[in-house]
Amino acid sequence: MNPPPSPSCTLKLSELIASLSYALDITEGQSPGHCLRCCWVGMHIGRQAGLSDRELWELYYVVLLKDLGCSSNAARICEMYLTDDRNFKRDWMLVDDSLHKVLGFVLKHTGLKAGLAERFRNVMRIVRDGRDLQDEFVATRCQRGAEIARLLRFPEAVSQGIYSLDEHFNGNGKPERLQGEDIPLYSRIALMAQVVDVFHTESGREAALKEVRSRAGQWFDPRLVAAFEQVAAADTFWHTLGAPDIERAVTALPAAALDRQYVLDDDYLDDIATAFGQVVDAKSPYTGGHSARVALYTDMIAESLGLSEERRRWLKRGALLHDVGKLGVSNSVLDKAGKLDPDEWEAVKEHARYTETILGSIGAFRELAAIAGAHHEKLDGTGYPRGLSADQIPIETRIITTADIFDAITAERPYRGAIPIPQALEIMRKTVGTALDADCFEALVRAVEAVPFPAAA
Repeated sequence: MNPPPSPSCTLKLSELIASLSYALDITEGQSPGHCLRCCWVGMHIGRQAGLSDRELWELYYVVLLKDLGCSSNAARICEMYLTDDRNFKRDWMLVDDSLHKVLGFVLKHTGLKAGLAERFRNVMRIVRDGRDLQDEFVATRCQRGAEIARLLRFPEAVSQGIYSLDEHFNGNGKPERLQGEDIPLYSRIALMAQVVDVFHTESGREAALKEVRSRAGQWFDPRLVAAFEQVAAADTFWHTLGAPDIERAVTALPAAALDRQYVLDDDYLDDIATAFGQVVDAKSPYTGGHSARVALYTDMIAESLGLSEERRRWLKRGALLHDVGKLGVSNSVLDKAGKLDPDEWEAVKEHARYTETILGSIGAFRELAAIAGAHHEKLDGTGYPRGLSADQIPIETRIITTADIFDAITAERPYRGAIPIPQALEIMRKTVGTALDADCFEALVRAVEAVPFPAAA
């Protein structure tokens, strides 16, 4: 099989980030296109406020990537609130600072499936320590988001814009309680854009306008509220905001034209895949480094099988992104120590479809989407999501599957400790021909023997 065409010839940075932003939407529990719609809103506010072309370009990526750190607090939210983190995050966006709304939210969302005593204990703890917990959640999210933006090679102004997303104009925001113009301008615009989209999606145009006006001087810079009022007077603005082809509108904005300074060569694509792999792995304390390890094992197996260097590099990106669909699965399921019930198991299985959908929306990644999305298929046809049989599963998918299973067995999980490499290989050997490809498994064995893993000694 020939290597894929060079992506630098077929893909722009704005198009790639716009497509990957759907992964951030699902981990926030938002409807598809949330970050794109926020970008549409934010860019119009920025232009009305008189930002330069360079500033508009930086704002473009602050808003598109505002949720880069959102996966990092998912596990703690599930732990503290005993709830589905995605639903929690979605509904929290509709709550302002008023005490009665915050308390109502806590009572409505905490431990609904837990026992009465456990639910009571957690509610009391949240009421007592709620401010500190929120500080923790936001600080974790903001810090991680800024770090990943740097990995994506964006200027520091973009990282800082993401870091300060949850600061409020009156100084009551987080993580540093900045006030007024001490808050980066990009953050002030991005937060307002987020609220506009959430309320517009939930209840329509008038609800969004009402919410922005009510928070002027509190959450929002009054001058930016005035700029938004000017933007909101145009029916075309709202029509496009609610249109199904919002991605096309956003990637056609003039600011995206400045992407010419960022060439999507192989090195940059590797960095982007690595960064989004870290977004995925941050979702659970049990998946730290999983994507990077699967990518490493994938490359080792591919090298042992004799794949070309170009094909190996391309496949390694697929391995880094193979679990991006897990951002759409609640941590209440992913981190569950006991047996999953049928509904939970169906939710887990959906992550493979999410992976294929997200990567498949990127033209240059289309082949990679099918390969990565099928990493839970089995040779005997009992895998998911499609129940493919052996003749329908390409060698690249078989390689990622082998690498993924190897890491899953040798890494610590919520229901057991890590299994030593020799024992893991024996467990895997029993599934050769049914779940695992024989050539891929033997290539893994050769690769492991050639590397001085401490546990393999």
